[in-house]
Amino acid sequence: MLDKKSLWDEKLIRRYDLSGPRYTSYPTAIQFDELFTADDCLKAAQQSQASQSPLSLYVHIPFCAHVCYYCACNKVITKHRDRAQPYLDRLYKDIEKQAELFSGNRVVNQLHWGGGTPTFISDEQMRELMNKLKTHFNLLNDDTGDYSIEIDPREASPETLATLRDIGFNRISLGVQDFDSKVQQAVNRVQSEAQTRLVLEEGRRLGFKSINIDLIYGLPFQTPETFATTVSRVLDMSPDRLSVFNYAHMPHRFKPQRRINESELPTPDQKLTILHQTIDTLIGAGYQYIGMDHFAKPEDELSIAQQNHKLHRNFQGYTTHSDCDLVSMGVSAISQVGLSYYQNHHDIEEYQNAIDRDELPVKRGVWLSEDDLIRRDAIMQLICHFELDMAAFETAHQLDFETYFSKEMSRMQQFVADGLVNITDKRIVVRDSGRLLIRAICKQFDKYIPDTEAVQGFSRII
Repeated sequence: MLDKKSLWDEKLIRRYDLSGPRYTSYPTAIQFDELFTADDCLKAAQQSQASQSPLSLYVHIPFCAHVCYYCACNKVITKHRDRAQPYLDRLYKDIEKQAELFSGNRVVNQLHWGGGTPTFISDEQMRELMNKLKTHFNLLNDDTGDYSIEIDPREASPETLATLRDIGFNRISLGVQDFDSKVQQAVNRVQSEAQTRLVLEEGRRLGFKSINIDLIYGLPFQTPETFATTVSRVLDMSPDRLSVFNYAHMPHRFKPQRRINESELPTPDQKLTILHQTIDTLIGAGYQYIGMDHFAKPEDELSIAQQNHKLHRNFQGYTTHSDCDLVSMGVSAISQVGLSYYQNHHDIEEYQNAIDRDELPVKRGVWLSEDDLIRRDAIMQLICHFELDMAAFETAHQLDFETYFSKEMSRMQQFVADGLVNITDKRIVVRDSGRLLIRAICKQFDKYIPDTEAVQGFSRII
């Protein structure tokens, strides 16, 4: 059981709260390049077919009716619902082309629709999209798979929720961010608690087996007191999972964030206090700290997978499906197939034009070297399980761990001295005090981050 008191060491958090990757992949997307082509996708698919592993599917629907100023997602803001159909027509062709690469009877254990706002499209369009997926892929007909969708409670009527359940979804994730009206107005996302509660309660009535709620700390006008009120109101709804994300203010990269007044953001001290009290509250309420910014009830599959050392991490965050190849469709979607990662065009017109040319809409990607695979394994074990068995690792990869990672192990001694990590008996164990700083610990095994420049291009850890 995680001790919330030992989790928090403010002095060390301040020292190590630099920037770093979230490690939804290794190598990270910064290493993707445009030398990776459609031909590489074909080779990756052949590798995947040889493995005959199960599949995880991701579908990106980029449309939103409203702009949330904090958002860093790839999206298209429009009130015109008819803009979705031309995109969906191309998406169906994308689905067909991907299915040709991953033919056979490979079961789809995991499916996720993200955005944007997937429920921007109509109930009929959602039904048609799911039918296309079922036609071309081997989707399960019961609730044994993890089929999830992101929902904006402002865009989800009881009829829409019933449609989602009927077509096969069994998990939903609700965007909340904050219930305080002043904060909501400052980020242009006005959403009542009643709207959220209605969706959550209807979801439970319809039999969705897991409901997640997303919160964001670091938004304008947030204070420790106001955010504590939001957390209390969310806990009253008792979601199965909670994500508490750090708002990364990068207006130079994300245009909507330029509408946020920096002077209205909480100070670094306030953000630390907000995070500290939120962690204490959630752990006190019985939630398990999974890692990074994720919490789950003890009986949740994420908690159980972590206890059994079967937790995995991919572009959708923590997952229980480590054996799946991730096949992603839609604009900007990222796949993890065979020994590769690759991403579709980020620009919707470029994506659609590639589809119209009967091409795979891949923009960039990367092949993983043997060293990448070794380092990815080390990073994923640490970020998912907070420990690494060096002896088992040596057997799996046929190497001497402390020789291969001699520089890294030397750097790790500072984490040992600071009480964040224990290294004994051929094991690396992240202590409770190191869990919040796991990105900084994993970063030591990242060969693409120079010792002298470890911050460029990434958000802050806390």
